[in-house]
Amino acid sequence: MHKGRLDKPALACHRGPLEEVWIMFGLWVPMTVVAAGLQTLRTAQQKRLTGVIGQNGAHFARYFYGAPLAALLLFLLDRSGQIVPTPDWHFFLYGLGGGVAQIIATGCLIHAYTLRNFTVATTFSKTEIIQAALLSMILLGEGLEISGWVAIAIGFAGLVLLTAGKQAQGIAGLGRAWREPVTLYGLASGGFFALSSIAIRAASLSFDDGTSLMRAATTLATITAMQTTLMGGYLLLRNRAALTGALLRAARPAASVGIMSVIGSFGWFYAMTLEPVAHVRALGQVEIVFTIAMTIFVFRERPTRVEYAGVALVIASVLILLLAAGLTG
Repeated sequence: MHKGRLDKPALACHRGPLEEVWIMFGLWVPMTVVAAGLQTLRTAQQKRLTGVIGQNGAHFARYFYGAPLAALLLFLLDRSGQIVPTPDWHFFLYGLGGGVAQIIATGCLIHAYTLRNFTVATTFSKTEIIQAALLSMILLGEGLEISGWVAIAIGFAGLVLLTAGKQAQGIAGLGRAWREPVTLYGLASGGFFALSSIAIRAASLSFDDGTSLMRAATTLATITAMQTTLMGGYLLLRNRAALTGALLRAARPAASVGIMSVIGSFGWFYAMTLEPVAHVRALGQVEIVFTIAMTIFVFRERPTRVEYAGVALVIASVLILLLAAGLTG
């Protein structure tokens, strides 16, 4: 990647006066937290939807029902007087790459879940954070300070404790999982999610005009349209039952998945327009805290001490990250 490394850092984007005020307080932080919260809710709803229309149908619903909302957002921003940035071939190349990588990542993760080891699949898919940090450094030239790497390491350790606490064999079970096929798919999922995030950031930074808000909205509308076309074409040829299920048989729950997905995606896209991918994805680990909270207050399940320790490490990693980014003072 070269154009968006592109010749300018994210903070050199054109911004409106309100954005300048927000950025002093770290607008990417609330955007990331909201996106992570919506992702938690969407994942829960998508799991229920999968039982009705299958994995491919639930996957397609994310894009089909989200794309019109993304287009509407861009239209309303344009009508409000915001300038829609002018794309070039770099934008479309990065956007297509990011969209395809996200589809592949989701497919790898879904397949990993079918191998009947949900916790192991989740753990290794979350290596996305580490892979994103490394790939950002290589492809975008965005390195991390030592404190950033420490935050990522502590957060991943917390995730390992959380998932080990759900396994009868504990951490030893995760260690043995390196020899299982689920590990390959989990790691591949994390890798493609990392590539997707980096390509999305590169696409957003490839514009020469427009505020960071409009860059994010334009990138979101374009990529969701691409994903809808690609997934729709694939299902039309290979799995029409999933297509009709998402469009007709379970339209209402499928639409709720799409709406939550596109709003959450806008939060991710906007945050990654403002801040390096590694920071955004590391802060996004608060999703784990939301999941545990849902387990306690919605499903009335009591986490183990090991799981509480994992949550504490995740929270510690987030605080270290915020301190490193200079957002607490």
